[in-house]
Amino acid sequence: MTSSDIAEEVIKNIKENNYAGYTIAGTVLTDDEESALAYQEAAAAQEETRAEKRDRRIDLIAGIPIVASSEKAAMYVCKEWIDEVIVVPSDRAPFPQKLMDELQKTGVTIHLNLAKVSNEPCKKQFVETIGSYTVLTTSINYASAKQLFLKRVMDILAAMIGCIMTGIIFVFVAPIIYVESPGPIFFSQERVGKNGKKFKLYKFRSMYLDAETRKEELLKENKMADGKMFKMDFDPRVIGNKILPDGRKKKGFGQFLRDSSLDEFPQFFNVLKGEMSLVGTRPPLPGEVSEYELQHRARLAIKPGITGMWQVSGRSDITDFEEVVRLDKKYISEWNIWLDIKILFKTVWVVLFRKGAE
Repeated sequence: MTSSDIAEEVIKNIKENNYAGYTIAGTVLTDDEESALAYQEAAAAQEETRAEKRDRRIDLIAGIPIVASSEKAAMYVCKEWIDEVIVVPSDRAPFPQKLMDELQKTGVTIHLNLAKVSNEPCKKQFVETIGSYTVLTTSINYASAKQLFLKRVMDILAAMIGCIMTGIIFVFVAPIIYVESPGPIFFSQERVGKNGKKFKLYKFRSMYLDAETRKEELLKENKMADGKMFKMDFDPRVIGNKILPDGRKKKGFGQFLRDSSLDEFPQFFNVLKGEMSLVGTRPPLPGEVSEYELQHRARLAIKPGITGMWQVSGRSDITDFEEVVRLDKKYISEWNIWLDIKILFKTVWVVLFRKGAE
């Protein structure tokens, strides 16, 4: 993101000195709204023929398209799942403070050329080099290569044990699931992971096969009123759950799987694949992410986890999505290996005694 007077120079500089192997997704001109809007209109015309698309003018700078105006840049980062942003302000253009503020809300990693530096309290900041530019990088948190290596090793070791345990659990729960609700034993669902990358999350199936189609009729009973997550006290879509004629609620085998967290064990396969971690933020559904505001996207700044800070800080008692986001951002900003270990121990306590942690 830069201004029109130096945009070509900035792009060529990064291309020629791209030692980190960055893929440049697009350019945002902080002082040229007309070019950005022209590109957006061209990209939106999906029903045009190829010939028509070739004739339409799409602004390119050094071979890189202008993908958004500065007013819409933050939302573009969210929707297109951009991993990192470099901002190189020009001395001849106003500093894009509003754009910087919006980008920081999203949780995306920002590289700011040190020609223009602003103080950002409560953020991790460090200096590094991109191309020939010395930049001040602002991020919710910073983990060293050693810390990330230790976290990954811990994930792999635990995932290998977890996959073995999943196989043992399968022997006992698979026949019951099939008898009570004939169909697949495992349930897979598309979720949104780190920086918006989608993946298939696996669980033991604890719901009837028509659970997704019945969700719409149950939205009015969602405890999370803003619709950014879906939670119910008693879900009739769960295998064996019934509301008796006298109004009493009878819990079934599917509810046992959920309450005991046995349905979560296949996610150790996601951890082994590197799509998830033992501890992180819970991966949302794509439909939920589409309702996110800028500050909510910060939840996606790290790998999702089987457990996390908000799960052990009240578990099912938290019904305010903003509180969920606050706890997730707290975890990201304060992360270290010992915090993961502490959360894992608390998770065992919560699961065994089925109560939230203080």
